Amino acid sequence: MNINIVTLTIIFPEEKLFWREKYMSELVRFGVSLSRELLGRFDSVIHRKGYASRSEALRDLIRNDLVEREWQEGMEVVAVIMLVFDHHSRDLQNSITDLQHSHLSEIISSQHVHLDHYNCLEVIILKGLADQIQKLADMLKSQRGIKHCSLNMSTTGERIA
Repeated sequence: MNINIVTLTIIFPEEKLFWREKYMSELVRFGVSLSRELLGRFDSVIHRKGYASRSEALRDLIRNDLVEREWQEGMEVVAVIMLVFDHHSRDLQNSITDLQHSHLSEIISSQHVHLDHYNCLEVIILKGLADQIQKLADMLKSQRGIKHCSLNMSTTGERIA
């Protein structure tokens, strides 16, 4: 398997020099042994997802694993909780608001959207310890009248290259 490094051309020479010094010196090349079948399936996936190279796809897989570990180890993370619910459900909006007020230190922002006459979408952006965010998501999900709750887990980016 031959691994190619894509050279980025930038109009301004001083920016090109900066890019080369910062990133080219940090890149490490290594070989990976895979069965033809597994490599073929990997190539199909990265083509379908629009990756420019195997390297970029592999970097994303590694980053996803690192983010998952941040969550497992209870580190400071960021997340988005999305709720779809019937706003006519008795006291549900008050319960959602009360739960958010009890987690003010983690909540960065929230937005409420009316989807139709009955259904609302609440989007809550959070930053804090993984276990506290997971706890809030679980409490919100368990409220009567919640039709769907999803937790999108991400990273602050500080520990991901």
